[in-house]
Amino acid sequence: MLGWREFPPMVSEAQGEIDKLFTSARQGSSSCLGRLLTLYSNYLKLLISAQLDDRLRGRVSPSDIVQETFFEAHRDFAQFRGQSSGEFVAWLRKILVNNILRVVEQHLLTEKRDVRREISLEQIGRRLEESTARLDALLAQSAESPSGNAQRHEQELILANALAELPKDYREVIMLRHIEGLSFEDVAARMERTSGDVRMLWLRALEKLRKSFPEHKTA
Repeated sequence: MLGWREFPPMVSEAQGEIDKLFTSARQGSSSCLGRLLTLYSNYLKLLISAQLDDRLRGRVSPSDIVQETFFEAHRDFAQFRGQSSGEFVAWLRKILVNNILRVVEQHLLTEKRDVRREISLEQIGRRLEESTARLDALLAQSAESPSGNAQRHEQELILANALAELPKDYREVIMLRHIEGLSFEDVAARMERTSGDVRMLWLRALEKLRKSFPEHKTA
């Protein structure tokens, strides 16, 4: 859909490893900060993809926005005052929101539009939170067991990476239905398929996605 294969294949990082990298980064390790940021590549790209409307699809590269977000996070990490990986993710999302707005302004201002009347930081932030909530809802459907905050945080990364590994049609139907929150009719129109075909595709995609989680894997 939007060049997902540019990112590394799915990896499953334990929350303990994430916290270890975060602690080392807080202690001044630039390499650990770089490794920590890399873990969030697919997760951030997933959130970006849900924010791009039809005017920007094909003109904006989510991977470029992610790389700019990583650059700014690396540059400004000394000013970050959070004490947990959860606060770190929230900080990353704030940087991401600013970068999405900047890209939207750059592209739509060339069409002589008053972008700030169309979209604002608050609107992008709200939509990003809505996408995150939908991601959590999808996670609840994909994982068999309930999760605490730390485990859910880890599984969000696994889910984003698992989505990146799905066939294009599977990934697209899940993105449109669950991350963008479209109805089946709107998904069918976007994918140029019948509603019945989309529902069958969606069911197959969900089943394949569920098998990506550790709870579903057998020895």
